[in-house]
Amino acid sequence: MNDISMNKVRKSVLCSVYRSSDEREAKVSLEELERLLETAGGECVAILTQVREAPDHRTVIGSGKCDELAEICKNNDVELVVFDCEMSPSQIKAVEDEIDCDAQVIDRSMLILDIFAAHARSAEGVLQVELAQLKYTAPRLVGHGREMSRLGGAASGSIGSRGPGETKLELDRRRIRARITALERELEDVARSREVIRHSRERSGVKRCAIVGYTNAGKSTLLNRLTEAGILAEDKLFATLDTTTRKYTLPGGMDILLTDTVGFIRNLPHHLIKAFRSTLEEAVYSDLLMIIIDASDPEFASHLKVTEELLSDLGAADKPKLYVMNKCDAVSDEELLGRLKSNADTEYAAISAKTGAGVDEMITKLEKMLGEGKRRVNFKLPMSAGGIVNDFYNNAENVEVEYTPSGISVTATVDDKLYGKYQKYVSEEQ
Repeated sequence: MNDISMNKVRKSVLCSVYRSSDEREAKVSLEELERLLETAGGECVAILTQVREAPDHRTVIGSGKCDELAEICKNNDVELVVFDCEMSPSQIKAVEDEIDCDAQVIDRSMLILDIFAAHARSAEGVLQVELAQLKYTAPRLVGHGREMSRLGGAASGSIGSRGPGETKLELDRRRIRARITALERELEDVARSREVIRHSRERSGVKRCAIVGYTNAGKSTLLNRLTEAGILAEDKLFATLDTTTRKYTLPGGMDILLTDTVGFIRNLPHHLIKAFRSTLEEAVYSDLLMIIIDASDPEFASHLKVTEELLSDLGAADKPKLYVMNKCDAVSDEELLGRLKSNADTEYAAISAKTGAGVDEMITKLEKMLGEGKRRVNFKLPMSAGGIVNDFYNNAENVEVEYTPSGISVTATVDDKLYGKYQKYVSEEQ
């Protein structure tokens, strides 16, 4: 992939083609694209839109709009043109030829990949991003100019007519294929290690809660507030990409694991979902999902829809959910807050992860949902029943054992099955 890293601010033009019936969705998507550009370090100097029933097969936008784009680029010293759609290699090259300047043309997927590459920090995150980049790059690898043309020198098809370009391109493709294979093997090893960790957590009986939601909804800010995790939390799209898990003790004494996951976004490239699948699957293996929603964003409903569709694709749609309306301190419209709450078809909480408002109420609801079907009980066991203690350690939560002259006191959070099994030893329920 061409290097589009934005160490310096690059003047950019955003382009969008949409049908007249999709005008509102196109506007929202363009606004999001502009925020993605800002996150990458670019500056939008112009937006070019075109209403047509289908994109032009050669340049996405028509020839007239290409002329207009060329004029904008030359008058504003534009270095980058970003299309709010996925483009083929031939379309990118055709647009670059039409505008005939030094501006680079990329699509939405390329921009997202660049942001991911800049923000990945963990070894797994770096591997996942590189794999996604290479899988996106491989079919788009093309040559430029005569020295990189497929044919050169003699008549087409004759011996010796194949120019150096084909050899170089084929070598590049082979290197990419070899690197993709190596990366997939490394990620398989990482996935196996992650599976071992998951099994260990399952044996411990500790409940797992995944914090999911649209990018920039406040997931990292919330985890930082609850656990002092120290995760980077900025007002940017995809400020953090790497999964972070921290232990948190609920007020009732139950230990749980909170996991911050990569944010979702509309039109998230499929190859990115595949590359980050092992990370996103933290939602699949969790006992409960905390779906964080930016209550201050007028597009919260569409963001929630994108989140739930991606959760469904991952196979996590049936998990218990606590809808958390974040940034409520930035919402002055009580009627809007009422509509926010009515969108949650299960439990909800209105909070500000930044100020802490409403967080205690949210924790109370979280504890209730995780503890459903369980109770905190004190058991008095005779010394002869000491073997039962191991059963509590293996199948109960937050087990406290005290040996006294009169017997063994066990206080634990148990489910109905364990409660019924040792009901005759119950001394007190909390």
